[in-house]
Amino acid sequence: MSRFPDVPVTDLPDDAVFLDIREQHEWDAGHAPGAVHIPLGQIAERLDEIRDLAGDRQLIVTCKGGGRVRRTLPSLSEYGLDVANLEGGMKAWHEAGKAMESADGSTPTVA
Repeated sequence: MSRFPDVPVTDLPDDAVFLDIREQHEWDAGHAPGAVHIPLGQIAERLDEIRDLAGDRQLIVTCKGGGRVRRTLPSLSEYGLDVANLEGGMKAWHEAGKAMESADGSTPTVA
């Protein structure tokens, strides 16, 4: 059991700080409007940027299905951030019919 909360897509607050850690091609295929994209491999070098993004609010982190997030939340927490996992990741977001956009304007998908 994780010590970090899982936030269902339906419970995501409108003003949530939403960090997508998928790879560039996944982001380009489809992402949530307003999400900030920082690929998993860049997290360590961009921690200050992430802290500025979150401020004093909870940071909701997502990937495709949750596996990468679970590996990332402990280090983000150790950096002093209040973090949570988007339950089911972008697959759940897409399945819930939430708004998505793609980099090239095509029909967004979850890659």
